[in-house]
Amino acid sequence: MDRSTSPHAPRRAAALLAAAVTITAFCAGDVLARSHPFGPRTRSVNDLGNQYVPFHAHLWDLLHGRAHGGLLVNWQSGYGASFLPDLGTYLGSPYALLVALFPRDEIDLAVYAVTLLKTATAAAAMAWLLLTLRPGRWWAAGLLGASYALCGWSTADASYNPMWLDGLITLPLLCLVGEWALAGRRRRLTGVLIVALVWTANFYTAYMATLGAALVLLLRLLLARPPRRQALATAGRAALTTVLGVGLAAPLVTVVYFGTRHAYPGRVRQFTPVPAEDVAARLLPATYGFGSPALYVGLTALLLALALPFHRAVPVPVRTGWTALVLAVALSLQWGPTHLVWHAFATPQGSAYRQAFVLCGLLVIAAWHALAYGVPGRRALGAATVLLALIVVAAGRSTLVGWYTWPVLLPALAGALAGLVLLARAGGQRTRLAGLAVVLLLAVQAGEGAATSAVATRMRLAHMDDYAPWGRRQETQAAAIAGADGWPRYRTDPGREQTVGNDPLLVGGEGAQYYSSLTSGVLSRTLTALGDGWTSRGRSVQSLDNAVTDVVFSVGARVHSPPDPHQKHVPPGGGPVTVTRREVPPLVTVRAAPGRTPFGPSPYRNQELLLGSRVYTVPRFTVHDDGGRPVPGRRVGTGSALARPTITARCPAGTRVHLWAPHFSGTARLAGAAASARFRFVFPRNRAALQPLGPAPASGRLRIELAPDRPGRIPPGAVGCLDTARLDTAAAALKATGATRVTVSDGTLRARLPAGSKGIAVVAAPRIAGWRCATGDGPERPAGDFHGLIAVPLDGTATSLTCTFHPPGLRLGTAVGVASLLTLALLTAVSTVRRRRAPAPPTTTSPRERLTTAL
Repeated sequence: MDRSTSPHAPRRAAALLAAAVTITAFCAGDVLARSHPFGPRTRSVNDLGNQYVPFHAHLWDLLHGRAHGGLLVNWQSGYGASFLPDLGTYLGSPYALLVALFPRDEIDLAVYAVTLLKTATAAAAMAWLLLTLRPGRWWAAGLLGASYALCGWSTADASYNPMWLDGLITLPLLCLVGEWALAGRRRRLTGVLIVALVWTANFYTAYMATLGAALVLLLRLLLARPPRRQALATAGRAALTTVLGVGLAAPLVTVVYFGTRHAYPGRVRQFTPVPAEDVAARLLPATYGFGSPALYVGLTALLLALALPFHRAVPVPVRTGWTALVLAVALSLQWGPTHLVWHAFATPQGSAYRQAFVLCGLLVIAAWHALAYGVPGRRALGAATVLLALIVVAAGRSTLVGWYTWPVLLPALAGALAGLVLLARAGGQRTRLAGLAVVLLLAVQAGEGAATSAVATRMRLAHMDDYAPWGRRQETQAAAIAGADGWPRYRTDPGREQTVGNDPLLVGGEGAQYYSSLTSGVLSRTLTALGDGWTSRGRSVQSLDNAVTDVVFSVGARVHSPPDPHQKHVPPGGGPVTVTRREVPPLVTVRAAPGRTPFGPSPYRNQELLLGSRVYTVPRFTVHDDGGRPVPGRRVGTGSALARPTITARCPAGTRVHLWAPHFSGTARLAGAAASARFRFVFPRNRAALQPLGPAPASGRLRIELAPDRPGRIPPGAVGCLDTARLDTAAAALKATGATRVTVSDGTLRARLPAGSKGIAVVAAPRIAGWRCATGDGPERPAGDFHGLIAVPLDGTATSLTCTFHPPGLRLGTAVGVASLLTLALLTAVSTVRRRRAPAPPTTTSPRERLTTAL
């Protein structure tokens, strides 16, 4: 067949045009914003720098055989974390594999390329869908495909959450699967594979896209009005395709689901709809607001969608149906019960409008129907212009509209109206007037898309935490860690002065630090009990610079870096990157049978429970205000203890002084010491970590000088004095009775134990759900718990220990996946046999063909 006459040729051309416009506008926006890789400003804001870039760096290490761990366990984060849930959440997209093609030190560029390709793919998929829904001009489908990919949700929210961009691709793909079911085409296998792929890529946004695609299919059925039996058959085909596809994705989906069940609970939020003026504002270009629905789709698409109800060339049921669906979904964004349905019955901790891309897609599809039936006339365009003017007036009362909105809005509106008017005058003929209209509309779309993206990039930098791309600091840290690394004989911690929330994944090493939506509850609670600090309400645990916990968790090398100069809230500091080393026990130690003493409020006593020895003195202390008077309630940073409060106590001479003040924010310095320790507390997001202050003086009298930067409280038992000689003795005892050899490979840990070992074997890793252990040739049993760590009873006969990790939900998901695969194979075989036995089709038009023609 001649490709020029192929029915797919217009779709290919539209898809290529949509992708080209999207890439051009996306890159132009970053050029305007002077953002990496086109300028000095970093793109790594918020979770992009803290999660996505480090997780892609870890994937790079996995693909190149350099990671500590595998698909089951990530041994670099959180002293050992389940990795499959993180893989399914952050790295499930096939595009993530492309990072392997980039150099390791260009990981930021690799993630940018993945983001760009995902956005372009969404544009191409939507352009293909539009021409499948109804024939029309290929360039118009390309234009609207780009408007969908460059929607406000994409540029403002998903561009720094690249995993969400899979949802942008998913919506048009699932709508295509629905079209195949509607037309009765024998593409079950392809449809099932598409559903499986998109649910594997990111099940969260795939769930939202599935709801949106179901609404589109329902409307298409209502408009086609097929016989009831045929309608039920269509719905059945679509449902079966979805169920089988989700079933194939179940091995990963169930693991993520159970991972969220065991994750540390975040903040529970109640949904509060934003004001109507903010919703109106987010329909316009160059507006920005983190907690509002980003509904911008370009003024051309918006004008066409607004013109649809008044476009007389469009059949009444079509314009009524699509208009009603857009309005219904728009209202569902603002109503609590439907908000919960869109978000799988859990209000997000961040933006509450993560489903906004579905409404953006529906607006674009409505705009396509307004254009595919012919360019709207003057009356329809006039009505659309009036409605748009009302939206602009309403948006004018919103604080989300800035001065920068109007220089983009007004020229774009004039260009969109001019282009549509010229196109209408051309009357569908290929004239210079029509060509000018097309060029003008494409230029308007690219220009306002680039400007809107640039505004979002700049506004994010102004309102969110940001992180520098890979540079000299990371190179120095990585080199220091590589030079000290001794895994699995001991761990090398990247250090307390973190660069991002997942330093071990980015620069190497094996530490406590870990930031994920799936951070386990047992890890966060255990480290908190030991005095650790965290951000993101407990889901981003930090490195704890403490000698006792280093012994407990076998941290034999620790990197010390100066404060990151990129962070504006951190006071500048210099000095080289250094490494301190310590003799520590192996990853597996043998303890006496544990008592039943639970963790208490004191991190010092909790550390001693894990260590098995008393090494701290916890003295009484007094908090004094700026004038030297005692402070009732120990509150500082307010009242008379505003600027220079102090703490006085007595410690044995030569011990190491520590301060535990989780609700204090500022600095603390031991009198006479050169350096200060920083504490950061912001309720309810940040908790300050226990910090070493230095050696106690020969007199034993301590004076700790505080410099609070906000009100806070010093808790009882805040001062701890560590006897390092006792700690060394305890560490030597644990090393002498611990494992003589430890090997680790992905989800399996093996240890050789001294003969006659009794009590319990304790593995220096959190006892997250899924660990099973066996001693000697004995059976495998669920691992026990020793104050949050893995514990296995010993009877004195076994000389070996084997612990294996089985991700919760993997067996269930695998069973569902196998059942879905067998069902799909059976249905495919039956369908093939029936086609071969079926008689030749009649020459008359079948009801199915009539349905396809009607659509």
